[in-house]
Amino acid sequence: MKLLFLLSLVCCYSIGNAETQKSLSYWNFNVLDYGARANGITDDSKAFMAAWKAACAAVGVVKLHIPAGTYLIGPTKFAGPCKNVHSLTVNMKGYLKATTDLSQYVTGDDWVEFAWVDKLILTGGGTFDGQGAVSWPYNKCPTNKHCKVLPTSVKFVATSNTLVQNIKSLNSKFFHIALVGCKNFWGKNIQITAPSNSPNTDGIHIERSTGVTIYNSVIGTGDDCISIGHSNSEVLLSGISCGPGHGISIGSLGRYHNEGDVRGLVIKDSTLAGTSNGVRIKTWENSPGTSKAVNMTFENIVMNSVANPIIIDQMYCPYSSCASDGLEEMVRCGFSCE
Repeated sequence: MKLLFLLSLVCCYSIGNAETQKSLSYWNFNVLDYGARANGITDDSKAFMAAWKAACAAVGVVKLHIPAGTYLIGPTKFAGPCKNVHSLTVNMKGYLKATTDLSQYVTGDDWVEFAWVDKLILTGGGTFDGQGAVSWPYNKCPTNKHCKVLPTSVKFVATSNTLVQNIKSLNSKFFHIALVGCKNFWGKNIQITAPSNSPNTDGIHIERSTGVTIYNSVIGTGDDCISIGHSNSEVLLSGISCGPGHGISIGSLGRYHNEGDVRGLVIKDSTLAGTSNGVRIKTWENSPGTSKAVNMTFENIVMNSVANPIIIDQMYCPYSSCASDGLEEMVRCGFSCE
């Protein structure tokens, strides 16, 4: 079955004011105090996890500091819930380098993951360097749908009321940033960079999330600057500078069973330059179910040297054969593989 598209010119989006902080206790934690060496050679993963564990167990307003320096870390999961934390700020001024040893990433592992945390702030001007160039030759996903998916650099899972600002992501192995099952997410002044020929290095992938705002960000990569997957609602993209890359995409949609609708998307006041596509909607043919993409607004988008400015493709298939694998693929990927 084909996906049904209903485009509307009206979308309402509002951002509520932050709650006024009351009198609370304040705590500061520093990864250096937990054994991080910051020399770019020693694995600092355990120090980062120990510092996070202490911060998450604190009470009140909490800051976790990652000072200037170069930190080598492997797969690291910053998981909540942090039950007694009013807000948790990760003040990242350092340069984080991902291990290039793929054997450290078990199936489903990404590099840095924030999960089940409320009122998380990630800021500080630091850099996530995925060191992806070493791994890109092992990425077979552009030609094989049964490929082994490489790690995403920074993944947010089921977070709520999250702010990410003044952060850089460089040369991810796969996606740079992914949002899965998040509610009320704001991204500001994010800079994402990878070569135009780097495979599947989507800048920001959004899936099963609601109330997402990304603005005033610069994204140049080898795949979609921003990709909007299934089951999203109330997404606002504004002030995006995209290029190089594949443009800004809704989809791909319709690959899996039981996909939710995409509703209330606004893309405005943005520039795409030197991209292969501008704004694109892509869906698989012979979808195993029915879903909708409705109430979408594209406004004041400037395109310079864009090969395909506007595309609606309901027969998307990057492979020689695209028979649906449905639920099996969804379980394997954890989120859309495109």
